[in-house]
Amino acid sequence: MTTPATPATVGRLRPRERDAIINSLRAGVVPRAGFQHVQVGRAREVQALAADLDRVADGGSLIRFIIGEYGAGKTFFLSLTSSIAAEKKLVTARADLTPDRRLQSTSGQARSLYAELMRNLATRAAPDGGALPAVVERFVTSARNEADTTGTNVDKVITRRLAELAEMVGGYDFAHVIGAYWRGYDTGNDQLKNDAIRWLRAEYTTKTEARAALGVRTVIDDANFYDALKLLANFVRLAGYSGLLICLDEMVNLYKLAHTQSRNSNYEQVLRIVNDCLQGRAPGLGVCFGGTPELLMDSRRGLYSYEALRSRLAENAFAVGGLVDMSSPVLRLANLTPEDMYVLLTKLRHVYAAGDPDDYLLPDEALHAFMQHCSTRVGDAYFRTPRATIREFLNLLAVVEQNPGVDWRALIGQVQLAPESNPDLEPLPDSSPSDGEATTAEPLNFAPPATAPLPSATSAHAVEDQDDDLANFRL
Repeated sequence: MTTPATPATVGRLRPRERDAIINSLRAGVVPRAGFQHVQVGRAREVQALAADLDRVADGGSLIRFIIGEYGAGKTFFLSLTSSIAAEKKLVTARADLTPDRRLQSTSGQARSLYAELMRNLATRAAPDGGALPAVVERFVTSARNEADTTGTNVDKVITRRLAELAEMVGGYDFAHVIGAYWRGYDTGNDQLKNDAIRWLRAEYTTKTEARAALGVRTVIDDANFYDALKLLANFVRLAGYSGLLICLDEMVNLYKLAHTQSRNSNYEQVLRIVNDCLQGRAPGLGVCFGGTPELLMDSRRGLYSYEALRSRLAENAFAVGGLVDMSSPVLRLANLTPEDMYVLLTKLRHVYAAGDPDDYLLPDEALHAFMQHCSTRVGDAYFRTPRATIREFLNLLAVVEQNPGVDWRALIGQVQLAPESNPDLEPLPDSSPSDGEATTAEPLNFAPPATAPLPSATSAHAVEDQDDDLANFRL
């Protein structure tokens, strides 16, 4: 049965594309492609990001914090932003922060994050990642074409083009590595080309190894992680692309760091990125972070615990009572309306039928009944966090498809739906004691910390080297 809510522009889907979308959504993860088939609502947010990407393509910079509840669609929105960026000829790179991948560290976690971004580097022609060799090849090819046109030496053209990079931090060795790639390209030396790509991917862990292979004195490591990203943003523009977009999800892993010094060091790196992007000192670079409201507003462990970030990310005091400000660095994802949810269900039904209205498994009446059941079970939470609703609706379609003749009315009452909770906000376990000292997990606090009175010296004595600036006392 055809419904007016189904967009006429959505045509038939290939079985492979249909299965990829359905399997991803049923597992609660974002599909790698096909966003246009399930995207609904949040038009103003999409328009704001599209305008930001136009500014990056024009030589500007972008910094955004995508804030939404657990399950509200932050990862989907970042994926959609990357897809829009690719259409605007930007190079994109995405990565999730983990305990082993951070913005700042001294044990290789920042280098690991950079390496992950390089593995996921994507262009419109290579949307699945691994596009770094193609980007370098495009630069070398364009330099060779210019040399052939002007009758000059290719080495001179490459040196002239990369002259502006040599003035940046780490730019001399970066330019030297690109030159080494050209020499390998020109002489057919695949080993030299592979060595250059390995350096650009931060796969060299020691300077000795890099110097033996390429003759450079530095490598990309924890200390120059962000400087390497700025170099790459300039390089992709020289290669003919519009700019570079970096999307970093799961920022809550910085929020979960137990030690204040480690957490603040990462927040200092965030502050450096924010300052450069707001002041236009990172041309052609866009950075989007994804996180929850707690990550942003918790005054004990979140971004607001770092005063400099709190002042820069403060939201517009006039954007209240339904008013919005889409130009702020913080972009809060709006809740889906009931109408948006209904359109989403019709799109899911359409995708499940591979785009054929004759194969729809449920009538419009079933969609209304499903929404009413969800509203009764969890209230308006299914508008704020649609992930669980999507998963249960697709499970319902799977049962109806595999059991012909079953009455959907009897099945809808069996749908088990509960408000999603964020496991990252559960109380943290006690961290491992260091040097025999006891540590405690911090409670969540969304207000400025109050000053506690100090106990008398006769009743307690302080334990030194406390974590998160909380003092523990032994009576």
